[in-house]
Amino acid sequence: MVFYRGVKLPIAIIYKSLNSSICCGHGYSTLTRYGNSIAESGGYFHKHGNGPRTFAVSIRRYSAEISSSEQMNLIKLLRERTSAPIKEVKAALVTSNWDIEAAQKDLRKRGIVLASKKSSRTAAEGLLALAQNERKAAVIELNCETDFVARNEIFQYLALSLAKLALLLEGSQQSFAAFPIGHLEELKLNLDHPKLSGEKSVQNAITEVAAMMGENVKLRRGFAMSAPSLGVISTYLHTSPQPGVGRIAGILSLEVEDKNVSQDALQRVGSELAMHVVAAKPLFLTKEDVSSDALSNEREILKSQAESSGKPQIAIEKMVEGRLRKYFEEVVLMEQKFIVNDTMNVKTLLSNLSKDVGSPVKIGSFLRVEVGEGLQG
Repeated sequence: MVFYRGVKLPIAIIYKSLNSSICCGHGYSTLTRYGNSIAESGGYFHKHGNGPRTFAVSIRRYSAEISSSEQMNLIKLLRERTSAPIKEVKAALVTSNWDIEAAQKDLRKRGIVLASKKSSRTAAEGLLALAQNERKAAVIELNCETDFVARNEIFQYLALSLAKLALLLEGSQQSFAAFPIGHLEELKLNLDHPKLSGEKSVQNAITEVAAMMGENVKLRRGFAMSAPSLGVISTYLHTSPQPGVGRIAGILSLEVEDKNVSQDALQRVGSELAMHVVAAKPLFLTKEDVSSDALSNEREILKSQAESSGKPQIAIEKMVEGRLRKYFEEVVLMEQKFIVNDTMNVKTLLSNLSKDVGSPVKIGSFLRVEVGEGLQG
């Protein structure tokens, strides 16, 4: 078997010895001639002439008929079709003899394998996607390896689709709860994107996007919060490239006792408080919610710091209590200074709102989620 790549003279001599003319199309072809038959692997060709032949010759070559500009156009077109990395696109086209349909099929096959290989890599970047209706809000975290992929519109489309699907999950009786990702992965998605369409399982859709992006893509967690029977649920997304997605989410419910309370007033303050939750990072709703372990641990640290000052025990105790109040102002939502107006704390804000709407207003629950929390990049 003899192979020639891009060498015109030897090929012409061999063609002449075969006493027939062979016109090759795009890509490279492997031609085998036995008698009057010609078999090929990849590309296409047209044969003129016939006659008995008693020997076989195999030729593998790159076609000169595919110019560099045509190659670039095919790479660009396949890249637009699949959003796969350029390196993978070019490799698939070369392997498929520049047959774009075969290359696209090859990319999809190899993509599943590549996605499975990448699944062990840490995915600490990504986005939160949030979906909401009048009675419920759901947020999911979809991770990837780089913020470059997180900015990709296909990745964002998938994240939003997953959040909308999460709204369909039947929640528990709790006002706020995390939901098992496995329950979401069992559902089907109906996708309508030029590059990601049709009915797919959640896991298959994630695997397909991972193949397109060339990174590990993982659905990490999800939360849902139900609106109170009387009141509103408010949300806020920080670092949001488009509506519904962002890097930090705040969700908060406000409860009232009077059904005639102005919903607009509640939503306005609720939205500001959801933004406050994102910015101020509260850990507890009230001082009573602070666990005894957290409180004793903080008190021990503050006492140790105060004792190093060498002051009398009475002064040390006052110092500890003062610093403990400061601790509450840092981690307890109701004690925090309101970020929109730091002349008051959140407790005072709600007291003023209650007077304005003519009904007691309280925070039912709140949630703050940030991309990559607890993950090591």
